[in-house]
Amino acid sequence: MASTVNSLRLCLRTTRKLQCLRVAQLQPPRCRRTLSTTPIRWADKDNAEDEVDEEQIKPYNDLGEALRDFQRDRSLTEEDRKGAARDLRAWEALTLAERDAITTRIKSIKAATAPLKRPATKKKNSFWNEEEHDTDLITNEVGEDDFEEDDIVSLAHGKLEEHREHREYARLAVWEMPLLSKFAKKFEPPTEDEVLRFRYTSYMGEFHPADRKVVVEFCPTDLKTLTEAQQLKLKKLAGSRYNPEKDIVRMSCERYEHQAQNKRYLGDLVDKMMVMAKDPTDMFEDIPLDTRHHTFKRKPKFPVEWRMSEERRAELEAQRKKAFLLDESKRMNGTLIDGVRSIQEAVLTLPDPIASLQAAAPRKRARSTR
Repeated sequence: MASTVNSLRLCLRTTRKLQCLRVAQLQPPRCRRTLSTTPIRWADKDNAEDEVDEEQIKPYNDLGEALRDFQRDRSLTEEDRKGAARDLRAWEALTLAERDAITTRIKSIKAATAPLKRPATKKKNSFWNEEEHDTDLITNEVGEDDFEEDDIVSLAHGKLEEHREHREYARLAVWEMPLLSKFAKKFEPPTEDEVLRFRYTSYMGEFHPADRKVVVEFCPTDLKTLTEAQQLKLKKLAGSRYNPEKDIVRMSCERYEHQAQNKRYLGDLVDKMMVMAKDPTDMFEDIPLDTRHHTFKRKPKFPVEWRMSEERRAELEAQRKKAFLLDESKRMNGTLIDGVRSIQEAVLTLPDPIASLQAAAPRKRARSTR
């Protein structure tokens, strides 16, 4: 019984129909047009685009024809339509010669602007498009580096430019510099109230990113409105900007674009430091003055004990005078040795070096001729 059931199951398995899985759903065919006896003719895309372009770019014989075609456009507004009608009436009022002149002028303008509208074609055999004309250049660089013997070299042009610059400054020194004496002011030293000293950087009319920098210097002891404790607190607030060797606070600013803005910022900063120094809530008495940022350079001085006394100077002067008198007495007697004269006499007694070299040189053997 089991064998009969197994054989029946195998027969059913081989004869059954499996379900087909569809990846894409089939679409029923659609009828694009009604029943007809003529075959379908599909339009060529290239020809259709060309026809559209030809319709869009329609050549006109004269300006009046273009205005009439322009009026047929249904997308025009009422104002544009009235303007086109007004221009058409003005065109019809012209004579035949005037119409021909305007038409000729329009054709010449189109012929002149045609190369500009033509798309630029790249050359296939060119390397980096070197042979193509660059419309962005003001001059044509082709052949500019070739020296044609009709001009001086670039080094000479540079020398001429330097000579022109010197002559320009010479003219300024002769004609314009004396006029500045009218604006000269007498020097007036700063008063006790003017304790801030500002320093600027100028590059004689040239633009430089460093000309905006402003430096301010002041001595804390010159601030008469502060007590000694407040001056010490101000030094502590300055930190590394305080020079303990010169007793000067120095700060700089180049944050803003103009010098006046940086100077204003430094002035406000000094005022804030003075207000904080006058604040009695915390005088920083438990904090010592930090001077580790400054390197003290020792300048050794000549010891006072080593200085020459008046007695020693008189003794040396007497020795020099005695030696001078002794030399004078020897010169009078002829016993003084003249070093320059002795050297000249010794040079005259030296043997001739060329003669000694010739005597020491070996003799050359004469070649025997056969």
